Amino acid sequence: MILRNHPLRTALSEEMHLRRLPSFAAPYRMVQIVTVLGEAGTADARAHIDKLASSARELVPISAKYGVLEMGKFVLVWERHTEFATYTLLCPGEAEASFDPDLFEPVISTVLAEMPGETVRATQVALIADPSPDRIPAALERWFAPDAIVACEVADGLARIMSDFRLNPDGFGRLLVLDRGLERDEPAQLVLRLQELGNYRNMALLGLPLAQRLTPSVTELELRLAGLTHDVSERTSEDDQLLDELTFLSAELARLAAETRYRMSATRAYAQLSKDRLDSLSIVPIRGFQSLADFTERRLMPAVRTCDSFSARIEDLLQRAAWTSELLRTRIDIALAKQNRDLLTSMDGRTDLQLRLQQTVEGLSVVAISYYMVALVGYVLAAVPGLRHGIAVAVSVPIVLTIVGVSLWRLRRRIHA
Repeated sequence: MILRNHPLRTALSEEMHLRRLPSFAAPYRMVQIVTVLGEAGTADARAHIDKLASSARELVPISAKYGVLEMGKFVLVWERHTEFATYTLLCPGEAEASFDPDLFEPVISTVLAEMPGETVRATQVALIADPSPDRIPAALERWFAPDAIVACEVADGLARIMSDFRLNPDGFGRLLVLDRGLERDEPAQLVLRLQELGNYRNMALLGLPLAQRLTPSVTELELRLAGLTHDVSERTSEDDQLLDELTFLSAELARLAAETRYRMSATRAYAQLSKDRLDSLSIVPIRGFQSLADFTERRLMPAVRTCDSFSARIEDLLQRAAWTSELLRTRIDIALAKQNRDLLTSMDGRTDLQLRLQQTVEGLSVVAISYYMVALVGYVLAAVPGLRHGIAVAVSVPIVLTIVGVSLWRLRRRIHA
């Protein structure tokens, strides 16, 4: 049997198997580094992982977005997202929690060497079995700041997580996961969800500094637009000057929208992904501690709402600028219509005057032509013997006038026909 495959069938099938960690069980250690690649960092990230793969064994062949390497006793999972990449080092650990980055030497130094992009998150994760809840306070006092501990149960109570989500002097955050009965692939899936939640949360927060930095500019443009809208309603204002200022303001708003639209839309997308990962953890609060849900919502949601408000303000200003432009354009069109009306009225008056002048000239032309024709007729009549010259010339005058007048009338009628 021959199947006619869609050109994207293989790529879609591989996409469903990305973003996963190899199975492991407690005790285990993990360190993950998230680096922002930027617009031109995709090729650099692939070149970097290919260089690492040249001296390692490929457990999963390196593709455009995913690859797994065995580097001594460590396993490196590399994954490229749209604008960032993750490097995850895995290795078996001790029964006691430990967050010494030297545990991952010398491989971590090799990975960090020439790593493209800028690090936006780096975390150490310790997964240990938790047969005795009495050990929890000692671990908390040893590894986390007592005034900032976040602790809760996840995975329907099969695991407990603890962290202070602070940067430590070694540059890494710390996450302690206590296994209370996780089986098969559940530890890897739980750690993956926790890390994705943190990664997407940090990527979502990248939009907040941009919104805060540009908010004063948006406020200034908002005030200027309000002033321009008021000026448009005033009849004494100059349309040309208003149009120049409004064009400049609209261009500035368009620039701000183009500069921030991608980052703000990415913030909304990452925030939604964070919420999805948070919902999938089945969090149960622990009395006396802030839960992961409280920590995430208290810090992430205000930032996302700030970014949404910033985007909404820009879109509202763009719409208001368009309305003001329409009002100004209508005002200019009305002024032009009045000018055209006055011009047409003036042209009608000039045309009437010109017609009267033309009629006057035509009347004078009849008289002048008739005068010369009567003179010519007088010369002819003077040559006729026995004819009373004066009476003959007098009789010819009305005849000549009639002939000239009719001729000019027919000529004018033929021209206008």
